[in-house]
Amino acid sequence: MSIIKYPIKNYQFTLIIVVMIILVGVSTLTSMPRAEDPDMKAPSFPVVVVYPGTSPKDMEQLIVKPLEARFYGLDRIKRIKTKITNGLAFLFVEYEHGSEYDTKFQELIRELSAAQQEDLPEGIYSAQVLEIDPTGVNVIQAALISENASRATMKKISDDLKAELEKVKALKKVTIHGLPEQLIRVDVHPDRLSQMSIPLTQVMDAIGSEASNIPGGSIHAGQKSFSVKTSGNYQSIEQIQNTIVSSYQGKNVALKEVADVYPDFAPDNHITRLNGYRCLFITAAQKGGMNISETQKGYQKVLSEFKETLPDNVDLVVNFDQAENVNKRLSGLGVDFIIAIGLVLITLLPLGTRASMVVMIAIPLSLAIGIVILNVFGFSLNQLSIVGFVVALGLVVDDSIVVVENIERWMREGYSRRDAAIMGTKQIALAVVGCTATLIIAFMPLMFMPEMSGDFIRSMPSAVIGSVVASMFVALLVVPFLSSILLKPHAHPEGNIVLRTFQRIIHATYAVWLDKALKRPVVTVFIALGIFIGALAMIPVLGFSLFPESEKPQFMITISPPPQSNIFHSDSLARLIENDLNKYEQVKFYASNVGKGNPRIYYNLDQASEREDYAEIFVQLHDHVNAKEKLQLIDTLRKKWFSFLGAKVEVKNFEQGVPILSPVEVRLFGDNLDTLRNLAAHVETMLLNTKGTVYVNNPVANNKSDFKVNVNREKALALGVPTVSIDRTVRMALAGLDVATYSDPSTDDNDYKIRVSMPRNSYPDLSVFDEIFVNNVQGTAVPLSQLATIEMEASPSTINHINRTRVVYVNSFVQKGFTNDKVIDDVIGQMEQMKMPSGYHYEMGGEVESRQESFGGFGTIIVITMFLFIAVLILEFKTFKSTLIVLSVIPLGIVGAVVALWLTGNTLSFVATIGLVALAGIEVKNTILLVDFTNQLRREGMELNEAIEKAGELRFLPIILTTLTAIGGLLPIAWSSNPMISPLAIVMIGGLISSTLLSRIVTPVVYKLIPPKIEDTNE
Repeated sequence: MSIIKYPIKNYQFTLIIVVMIILVGVSTLTSMPRAEDPDMKAPSFPVVVVYPGTSPKDMEQLIVKPLEARFYGLDRIKRIKTKITNGLAFLFVEYEHGSEYDTKFQELIRELSAAQQEDLPEGIYSAQVLEIDPTGVNVIQAALISENASRATMKKISDDLKAELEKVKALKKVTIHGLPEQLIRVDVHPDRLSQMSIPLTQVMDAIGSEASNIPGGSIHAGQKSFSVKTSGNYQSIEQIQNTIVSSYQGKNVALKEVADVYPDFAPDNHITRLNGYRCLFITAAQKGGMNISETQKGYQKVLSEFKETLPDNVDLVVNFDQAENVNKRLSGLGVDFIIAIGLVLITLLPLGTRASMVVMIAIPLSLAIGIVILNVFGFSLNQLSIVGFVVALGLVVDDSIVVVENIERWMREGYSRRDAAIMGTKQIALAVVGCTATLIIAFMPLMFMPEMSGDFIRSMPSAVIGSVVASMFVALLVVPFLSSILLKPHAHPEGNIVLRTFQRIIHATYAVWLDKALKRPVVTVFIALGIFIGALAMIPVLGFSLFPESEKPQFMITISPPPQSNIFHSDSLARLIENDLNKYEQVKFYASNVGKGNPRIYYNLDQASEREDYAEIFVQLHDHVNAKEKLQLIDTLRKKWFSFLGAKVEVKNFEQGVPILSPVEVRLFGDNLDTLRNLAAHVETMLLNTKGTVYVNNPVANNKSDFKVNVNREKALALGVPTVSIDRTVRMALAGLDVATYSDPSTDDNDYKIRVSMPRNSYPDLSVFDEIFVNNVQGTAVPLSQLATIEMEASPSTINHINRTRVVYVNSFVQKGFTNDKVIDDVIGQMEQMKMPSGYHYEMGGEVESRQESFGGFGTIIVITMFLFIAVLILEFKTFKSTLIVLSVIPLGIVGAVVALWLTGNTLSFVATIGLVALAGIEVKNTILLVDFTNQLRREGMELNEAIEKAGELRFLPIILTTLTAIGGLLPIAWSSNPMISPLAIVMIGGLISSTLLSRIVTPVVYKLIPPKIEDTNE
């Protein structure tokens, strides 16, 4: 039995399957994971080593070089980027894409552990390999605001809120920001230690030993076994105060006799405010595979109930809720989807009410199957997959329209509904399969895009391919079944009045133009070729960019005060910026973070690490502020703060796609730091003088000035003072030394560090050096001034490596009104003219590197795709000529795509390029129908010109209808304000219009010039 006949004959079974598919699709839609953006998990790991008091040059020699040598020898290492600052080494180890994440993570941990035992010096404070969690983006940021509550009160309230949020099943990584670390301070008095001849090390050892919690083991008593608990660690602060540290004149000396012991908070290193009010931020991320809309219900309930319990002087404000953005985007796309359905319905009017009903049933059925397929393959419902379904809307309807229109034509020729459904579907079944294959091939390159760009975009082609494959089966199996039940013969043999009107218009216009073109085929082809060449000439005018900016009503302000500014100066600058922001009515929230970056609230933007000379303000606008108004505000603020009290203030919009530091980046490689600094100064001047650059940054423009403790080793040796004792005492006096941990027995999760230091203010100044005494081996206190001198020295603030070679980055952003491509080309041209010393060279980073990685190997994929196109067409038509005729339509679509981008002011971006690839598949699909039908007419004995003209007329309407439905599905995306998806729709709409109009003339003409050989029907 024919597979097409089976669903018609067993209509009860078919009906049950159709209903089941729709119900499963709806159930999947409501339950599948939802997120704002796709998950991207690259095999890349930060390795952080802290070695306090070590200069960048010493960190480079002692820490970085041994680690880089080890890591670089591992298999599948792609790149190691290293940043070295005072006492800190940050190595970002990148493996080749596709490496097994967990395996490589464990490999790095093993190598770091081995390095600590064999290569690295003793005394390292910490060394760890960190994981980058792709689902670690915070879905909520709330602020606990109070101007007069004590820190202890705020800690208690924030801890309680954290505990409540951690009970929400879908949340993870609930974190408090802006609250200084709570600790137990032990302020030792050097004069008392000296008087009693007690070395400082003895005090610290005493505290550490008393804080130890050593299990006693177990004993057997009869038939039972019992665990033995020892004295354990400290149970109260009083016990810490009573710790015996030594003996003096025959009496025990308690810690409280030589030190002050009390609970305290560490100095502020992260100051947080919301709309100018002092606060603490509470953030939480969502676990993988969860539905953010359901997650929101959980945490909103917790927050609303918790707010009611707060005292009058504390308020709780949610300043960021990702679910609101997601729901807004989903509802917006839902409206777009409904509009698209309406536009599709209008385009189906020529088919008649019943035929339109068949097609409208096929649409949700195809999309339901597509949603199930997407969920099965582990993709979430995010902005990219939703776009895929909206694009698919204009494609899934094509097969059904073609089949229904052909069945209607057979019915108009006198066949019954059942026979017309079977014969009409059989006639074009092969063409439908071929069309589907070309669409799959068109979107397949996007499935195999390399690196992070591929991970980012993959859910979109998956949604399209799944829906298109589903639409093919629906068109060949379900549509004939529905047609055999719902369609009825038309009262007029030529169809309804709308169809007859269209047919008359086609005959009066298209047929005339086609006849004229067929009489002058060579002239027609040359005119089309000239139009195509003109479109290609416009591409450089468009410019190229990788990913567009985000359309969300939010942006980030970064404040970089003069180098080595303290946190108070950074804070004063941030307050001035806040005062300015408060004057703009578009601004809803501004979350200030001084000394550290804002918590991570965007998928490709990590939180900046702690630094006193840094501040960041996360600005959110009111929902009614559109993308254009946001860009105008950003431009205004950039001009306003271009020169701001010696600080560099950068107003940055969020970017889509793979993260890059800045679009324009020059990397200078070499060994000598002074030479690199001089080269960087030249590049900085060049960038400042290049049109279109803004926020030029040269991090090595100024050396860092530090105080160095120069120990007189001979004198220290004579006085019996070990050098390590001097170093430890200086660190204790300035930063304190953590010697143990105190666990508060009254709480479950509050562990406090016991920090030994000297009595001082929160932030030490130069006078602290006069108060430092170092104990010698006999316990006698020796003034630091007798052992060392304090001198100023210049040193590089940062040393960077890429793959074990020193490098300096000089970068900039691009001004509004300039394309990234144009500015980057200008910079490259000037860099090529720049003379480099022997052993030094440059590379372009930023967007150039990201573009190379995103499209690296993509050319090969495109070539393979083209050969697959050809293979499918040859398989269908059996001739190279038919294949060439079909492929000749692709340049015609490029014409409209380029013109559409130019008219709308868009560049040829990564997303627009995806639109071109998808466009090629749709164009080829439409042309297959025309060429296949022309071949059929010639097989039936029709003369060449007559067959071309008749096929052109009869296929004109279904091709126009499928094109209009595709455009109808894409229009809502095109007029949306989302720059991530609108260029894709604009390219496809422009290309469909030009290819549909031009190819209806050009394709028949090319067919006439190179008519394929038609095999005899009997053969």
